[in-house]
Amino acid sequence: MSHSDPVQAHDPAASAAFEGSASVDDVRRKRDFNKLQKRLRRQTGNAIIDYRMIEEGDRVMVCLSGGKDSYTMLDMLRSLQRNAPVRFSLVAVNLDQKQPGFPEHVLPDYLDGLGVDYHILERDTYSVVKEKTPEGKSTCALCSRLRRGSLYGFAEEIGATKIALGHHREDILETLFLNMFFGGSLKAMPPKLLSDDAKNIVIRPLAYCKEADIAEFARQMEYPIIPCNLCGSQPNMQRQNVKAMLDDWDKNHPGRLESMFKAVTNVAPSQLADRTLFDFEHLEAEQEKALAGRIQALNVG
Repeated sequence: MSHSDPVQAHDPAASAAFEGSASVDDVRRKRDFNKLQKRLRRQTGNAIIDYRMIEEGDRVMVCLSGGKDSYTMLDMLRSLQRNAPVRFSLVAVNLDQKQPGFPEHVLPDYLDGLGVDYHILERDTYSVVKEKTPEGKSTCALCSRLRRGSLYGFAEEIGATKIALGHHREDILETLFLNMFFGGSLKAMPPKLLSDDAKNIVIRPLAYCKEADIAEFARQMEYPIIPCNLCGSQPNMQRQNVKAMLDDWDKNHPGRLESMFKAVTNVAPSQLADRTLFDFEHLEAEQEKALAGRIQALNVG
């Protein structure tokens, strides 16, 4: 499906003409696609509003990998940009990691067709990752660190005030469980993040979006997907195992992922056990203070 496909037409007259001549199945597909597109747009907009991701005058660097998530993120941001109450600009950036066989023409051709401002950043992180990673080990940690460093630095060069990444709801939940199972920490991916050096703010506009919705949207849009030859060829990664676990829960226990994601946004520090997050040590003093206040209130009454 191209970007001029009638399934995306917003002209009422054109839509009516289409529905008059189309089959029942065609009309149903068009309506289902419109619902899907509106849902993704609404969820993206809500995440941006809830976490104040984009403000007046922001220059948002959209990190475009060539995968379904980043293509969808770019489309959602371009759509919201047209009707947003604040003015902001977008610049797409792809990091060419010099993987063998990487189709260098795909993203420039696609972005030229859209008329989107973009940069292709060339960094041979692939060779570094392959050299430093032992055989059979996951390349993700090192690859992610090198990619993040390259993109953060480039954002400063081009004057980007925000860096947009295409992580979705399942990415956030997978990271939550990976950190619990293998890192001994209760943390995930925040929708908005200040980098350690405080030079960059990272946003995840698709944080509320389901991966299944994004996958279906990308399929219907027929994006020119570029597979990752680094992580995509590692079927035994722990992330894939966690992903399979979440997929099974989603299939057999509808609503469980929604409830888990809500839990990420609804944390009760006093009900956990992190002594740096909650002052357990001085609860007795807090108790005395509360009881004294009640007694004083009774006496006054």
